[in-house]
Amino acid sequence: MKAIWNDTIIAESNDTKVVENNHYFPQESIKSEYFKPSNTTSRCPWKGEASYYNVEVDGKTNKDSAWYYPQASHAAKPIENYVAFWKEIKVTE
Repeated sequence: MKAIWNDTIIAESNDTKVVENNHYFPQESIKSEYFKPSNTTSRCPWKGEASYYNVEVDGKTNKDSAWYYPQASHAAKPIENYVAFWKEIKVTE
């Protein structure tokens, strides 16, 4: 699977985990030069508190477009620290 934004592959993995129709990519599969930590957080009732990244490619910023669970709940431990995408980031094979 590949995550693509602004015509650039920002993550690529053969080992994504699908939860609620979202592909979660292992942390080591994201291209870290495109990811900047965000102060945004949100809470999922069953996965726990999510943290976000802003994705930056070629001078453009896609705010809070990637998220992950640094301390996932027991039920969501398989995706702890895996990264998922939204906001115009295309996830494809």
